[in-house]
Amino acid sequence: MGWLQAIVLGIVQGLTEFLPISSSGHLVLFQSFLGLREPEIFFDVSVHIGTLVAVCIFFFNDIKQMAAALFSASTWSTKGDVGLLKRMCETPELRLFCLIIVGTVPTVLIGLSLRPMADILFSSIRVVGIMLLVTGFLLWFTRGVKVKGRNTAELNLWDALCVGTMQGLAILPGISRSGSTIAMGLFKGLSRETAARYSFLLSIPAIVGAMVLELAGASSSVLPPVGPTVLGACVAGVVGYFALKVLMHLVRKGNLYVFAPYCWLLGMSVIVWSI
Repeated sequence: MGWLQAIVLGIVQGLTEFLPISSSGHLVLFQSFLGLREPEIFFDVSVHIGTLVAVCIFFFNDIKQMAAALFSASTWSTKGDVGLLKRMCETPELRLFCLIIVGTVPTVLIGLSLRPMADILFSSIRVVGIMLLVTGFLLWFTRGVKVKGRNTAELNLWDALCVGTMQGLAILPGISRSGSTIAMGLFKGLSRETAARYSFLLSIPAIVGAMVLELAGASSSVLPPVGPTVLGACVAGVVGYFALKVLMHLVRKGNLYVFAPYCWLLGMSVIVWSI
């Protein structure tokens, strides 16, 4: 792992983690093009930390409000007639936190069930190409969605399970996590702002879980060079933050579908190249 490779992969991770064009798919392709045949587990974890910091900074107020409500003494108080479950349902921040947990459940179940196939999936660029075509269609179909405008307070368990299921399927390289989850939120009638907001808050436990699984499955204790690894993480974080700002702007405008042609073009190119 050299300095230039670290910068390139950091930029790729930062852009594709949040833009709806599949970070896992692009990392597979760029690692192949750069000649990195063996997976750089610790480097992958480092750039994911960079993008995790970016999303936490961007949604800092939401995270702070959920944490304040969760650790508030009144939340866990046994006084009064309102039970803990009812209190969590009636407090907006606690309700959102619970729905993030609910949405994480199908993500974990699907992720663990597909994990034994990870080596096969991540070694085939043809799979990446096919899944990029699927991502393109998901994004394109958002163009005709009539947004009903349900806000965060109107999120329900079924919404959380559906979005969480799409997030779990995004373990397939080429399926965009952000694109598929935001699209599902829109298909479920959520407002554009709510669909994007819930998607990215839901990504936080998913990114943390992916990092834990990568470290747990690491077969080697050899660490990559510290300098390039830190640089890659910093580049991923900075690029990711601005990519997130761009995507949120496009989602609010209803322009998520503009990424579909790119996914189709890249997907078809990869399939042809793999033949």
